Amino acid sequence: MRILSIIIPVYNEENSVENVIKKVQAVALNFDIKKELIVVNDGSRDNTDRILQNLVKNYSNVKYIKHEKNKGKGAAIRTGISNCKGDIVLIQDSDLEYNPDDYSNLLKPIIENKCSVVYGSRFLNSRLKLFGKGKTLHPSHYIGNKILTMIISLLYHKKITDMETGYKVFKSSVIKNLKLSANRFEIEPEITSKIMKGKYQIYEVPISFKPRDFKEGKKISWKDGMKALYYIIKYKFQE
Repeated sequence: MRILSIIIPVYNEENSVENVIKKVQAVALNFDIKKELIVVNDGSRDNTDRILQNLVKNYSNVKYIKHEKNKGKGAAIRTGISNCKGDIVLIQDSDLEYNPDDYSNLLKPIIENKCSVVYGSRFLNSRLKLFGKGKTLHPSHYIGNKILTMIISLLYHKKITDMETGYKVFKSSVIKNLKLSANRFEIEPEITSKIMKGKYQIYEVPISFKPRDFKEGKKISWKDGMKALYYIIKYKFQE
């Protein structure tokens, strides 16, 4: 039986982390595959650690790792990668923006050997909407991500629609051979740049997405977008 390693980086997510883990555990997969959860608490200063300590006692398939100090999302993902045993690796954010019900669609192209890397795209079935019902919650984030995605597609001559997606899935051999070094949100352009620099084509599937606002704990800002642009260019020319 195959193993799916689900890496969940966590930082100050006391309001959502329990629901996320329960949803991940409950989701049914359409394949003969077993779930392994690698939960990395990246130095949370709220009640996240207490919640996780109590929660993981109920699950034998959860490996809980704690950073004593906050190192960043990239560092948490790298810790997760180094501790996973699965044939396939999936990254799951610890908020409620992404829906684990999309797992089967994300896994299918890899299970069927169509590709080695799958991204869940928030934009394949959606457009920017500035007014009215269903308007885009963060237009600046939408536009910024579109610009960053366009730039990286042009630099590598490989088209994708959503570089910053939180749903990235890989054959384990691929992600473990990327030699990642980023500690914070620059992990996103680093992963995509190094995937595109190699022989791999990113296969995208549409996903559902429920964005939250800053009052609910959203952490990424326009400054991270500027940093992402710098790292896209850096990784393009870095050996």
